[in-house]
Order: sequence, then C-alpha cells, then structure tokens
Amino acid sequence: MIGRETQKTPLDVLAVLKAGIALTQADLYQFNLSGLELQRANLHQAILIRANLSKADLSAADLSGADLRAADLSHAILTDANLQAACMYRVDLSGADLRGANLTDTKLLGARYDSQTLFPEGFNYKSSGAIGPNAYLNGAQLNTANLRHADLQGASMLGAYLGGADLTRANLQGARLSQADLRKAWLPGVCLRNARLNGANLAGADLRAADLTGVEFEQLESIAGADFTHVQGLSEEMRSRLLSQPAQELDTPHALTRRTTRASLET
Repeated sequence: MIGRETQKTPLDVLAVLKAGIALTQADLYQFNLSGLELQRANLHQAILIRANLSKADLSAADLSGADLRAADLSHAILTDANLQAACMYRVDLSGADLRGANLTDTKLLGARYDSQTLFPEGFNYKSSGAIGPNAYLNGAQLNTANLRHADLQGASMLGAYLGGADLTRANLQGARLSQADLRKAWLPGVCLRNARLNGANLAGADLRAADLTGVEFEQLESIAGADFTHVQGLSEEMRSRLLSQPAQELDTPHALTRRTTRASLET
C-alpha cells in the first residue's frame, strides 16, 4: 500500500500512476487531482474521500472498491472505468461522462447528477438513490442535505424527508412533493413551477422569492412560520387558500426573519 506518507503531492501521485504503479488502498484524502490525465490508473480501494477529481480523465481507470465519499467528479471522464462496489455517497457527478463504466454494486446514495451527466446504457440511475432530474426519491431521507442549486426537475419525492435541507435556488420544476416534509427547509429563490405539494408540511420553511407559478396543492399539512415574502407566480386563488389556514399557523413568525406567515403573504 502506497499512502500519503510517501506521496506528498498530486504531481507525485500522477508520476506514480504514469509509471504504471498501482495505488491500491492509497490514502488520497482531500487530494486535488483536478484536470489530471489518470487514464487506466489503478486506484483499487483507494481512499479518495472529498478528493477533487473534477475534469480529470479517469477513462478505463480501476476505482473498484474505492471510497469516494463527497468527492468532486464534476465533468470528469469516467468512460469504461471500473467503479464496482465503489462508495460514491454525496459525490458530485454533474457533467460527468460514465458511459461504459462498471457500476455494479456502486453506492450512489446522495450523489448529484444533472442533465449533462452521461450514464452507462441501461443503467437505472433514476432509482439509484442519486439526486438529479427525474430521480425517484420517494420517502428519501434528505434531512439537512445540501441541495443548493440542485437540478431536481421532474423528480418524484413523494413523502421525502427534507426537513432543514438547503434547497436555495434549486430547480424543482414539475417535481412531485406530495406529503413531503419540508419543515424549516431553506427554499429562497427555488423554482417550484408546476410542482405538486398536496399535503406537504411547510412549517418554518423559508420560501422568500420562490417561484410558485402553477403549484398544485389542495391542502397543506402546515404553513406555520413559513415565510412567503416576494414569492413569484402566486395567484390570488392560491394566496386566499393559504390565508385560509388556521390563524395559529398564520400568526407564527419565521425563526430567522421573524416575519409571520400572514404578513409575508400580505406583502
């Protein structure tokens, strides 16, 4: 095992890999390998937690069993890479090219992808636990998750647990959020166009400047302390429906802004 104690810099790592030496089980925690050419690199079971591999060329690399938790693989080239049994929890795969990659038993819970991410043909990424457009996240445990600017357009999040999650400026257009728990969620500037929110719990949520155009809901579990200041696209019918919630909910102040739900809806 070649670890951090012998490989001090990313250039050292690159030189070793270019020489054809395996870095099996190597400790590369938080290493910055961004943009490096790492084709066919042997990183079997390497520790790459929080490593920066953005724009790196890892085509045909062996990353089987690697620990890639919270690593940045945005715009990385992973074509034909071996990611079997790799731990990729909360990895950023935005714009990554995974065509032909081996994703057998790969753990993708909480990984982020977007409309530019390319997955292997036939791989059911929508039900992999990864977060992105059209993802199937019904009942997902995403409390306090960092989902800032996430692209969740068309995602199915029925009954998802999003309490305290940061969804600032996320794209939730057309998302299905019925019965979702959004208590104390951060939603400033979020796009909820045509989203379905029936039965959702918005107590204490920060919805300032959110786009609620075409939002569908017959009833909400609670809006106590939710801040709707400067929301966009809220029809008078929807506003009246929200203002018909119990007075106790409407007169509850948001924990941070101290504005009551009623006051935020009347501005």
